[in-house]
Parts: sequence; C-alpha cells; structure tokens
Amino acid sequence: MFASILNFFNIGWGEILIIALIILLLFGGKKIPELMKGIGKGVSSFKKGMNDIEDEIKKPIDEPAGKKDDKAE
Repeated sequence: MFASILNFFNIGWGEILIIALIILLLFGGKKIPELMKGIGKGVSSFKKGMNDIEDEIKKPIDEPAGKKDDKAE
C-alpha cells in the first residue's frame, strides 16, 4: 500500500529521507513523539467513532413505532 502511494506521487526513498530530515529540523527530536502520539489518538478516536456508528446501524430495532401509540390510548 505504501509503495503504491509512493508510485502515485512519484516519490523515491531519497525524497522521503530529505522530507524526514526537514521535519526533524522543524519540530526537533522532542516534539515528534508528541506529534505522533496526537495523531495516534486522533486515529483511534476516529476508528472508535466509526465502530460506534456501525454498531448503531446494525443494532436491531427492539420495538416497532406503532406499539408506543397503542399504550397511549
């Protein structure tokens, strides 16, 4: 998958190394782990939200809508 993304953007390993060095210079060695931790939390939160939505969609309906109206009468 990663290789197909590289082919799509026509990026080689030399360019990736240069980009990584620039990021290291901009953010420093101490900020990169914090940045990755934040990205990881964001991804896990997104996955949890997607799973919650999927569970909500798959959850069976317990009572039909007509039953509630019958009790009110």
